[in-house]
Amino acid sequence: MKIFVINAGSSSLKYQLIDMETEKVMAKGLCERIGIEGSKLTHKNPGKGTETEIEKPMKNHTDAIKMVLDALTDSDYGVISSLSEISAVGHRVVHGGETFSKSTLISGEVKKAIEDCSEFAPLHNPANLIGINAIEQAMGKDIPQVAVFDTAFHQTMPKEAFMYGLPYEYYEKDKIRRYGFHGTSHRFVSGEAAKFLGKPIEELNIITVHLGNGSSVAAVKGGKCIDTSMGFTPLAGMLMGTRCGCIDPAIIPVLMNKYNLSADEISDIMNKKSGVAGISGVSSDFRDLDKAAAEGNERARLALDMFMYQTKAYIASYAAALGGVDAIVFTAGVGENSPEVREGAVKGMEFMGIKMDTEKNKIRGTVDISAADSKTKILVIPTNEELMIAKDTAELVK
Repeated sequence: MKIFVINAGSSSLKYQLIDMETEKVMAKGLCERIGIEGSKLTHKNPGKGTETEIEKPMKNHTDAIKMVLDALTDSDYGVISSLSEISAVGHRVVHGGETFSKSTLISGEVKKAIEDCSEFAPLHNPANLIGINAIEQAMGKDIPQVAVFDTAFHQTMPKEAFMYGLPYEYYEKDKIRRYGFHGTSHRFVSGEAAKFLGKPIEELNIITVHLGNGSSVAAVKGGKCIDTSMGFTPLAGMLMGTRCGCIDPAIIPVLMNKYNLSADEISDIMNKKSGVAGISGVSSDFRDLDKAAAEGNERARLALDMFMYQTKAYIASYAAALGGVDAIVFTAGVGENSPEVREGAVKGMEFMGIKMDTEKNKIRGTVDISAADSKTKILVIPTNEELMIAKDTAELVK
């Protein structure tokens, strides 16, 4: 069975074609600048080790999907002889609201529900729907499609964890509550951690730490999420690349009144001009921060210290929420590739039985970096959201 995985953005489209018998990626790529001058498809064939760039106008996502399907079946750089080899299509959908607690086959009713959740994720859900409709137009309505929701994994949070301290009517009428994101990643790495430890996930308390330009932490008890750092939107939680994370909400009207800012302007500041980029004045890329801090840039050093401190604070609070922790799992771009951030995130937690081996921490890949006498395992596990989407898709199609 071959599953086509799509992650559609407003002007981009990432994809992978995965052979589910081997779980190997047959092809992957990215369509950029859809609907914008200079649109381009970058198509990679891992089996041959080749990369092909095709610069061609894509006025919409339907054009982009058609280009990708043509690339997959191309006689020179393609990997399949016919589209009939694709069994189903899996889509990353950011927001499922309270409607979806698991992945689901896409129908007209499901598309309407995804559209209804667009008010919660206006930058993402409409683009996800565009990808779904583009596949229908390019491959026909008979091809099975599956929606895998970022929010679904967190739907097991108890009410005391997901409710805000606002008048209850805003939850009843408007569904204002914490939803959490990165759920596909948190679910994947917590499952992989259980396999790595050789124990049933139902018996484990795991803290998954997804660190990247967008960052979130989740408390996973017996395979189910009981708390997570992101909230009503992906803006909440810890400091991120360009997002401020949780702040005193009273700051917002103060800044709006003092600088005559609109709601859209203050939202833009909090989402795109804050985080480690706003603190450092250097970049949202942690590699740039590392370099600047090493050269003596105090603001870059502060940004890194804040990021590590907040990660540690979430780990500690979730250890309490879980009633103890068996494993802490670092994943995503920064979590997988920054030994300094990982070390800083658990430094000083020996009193909780959390102790890192600094030499093991330098190793890349899936690895146990905990010290021999650490009561809690500290793991690094690369995330693979595309494989998780493909697995859910294959299971539902079967």
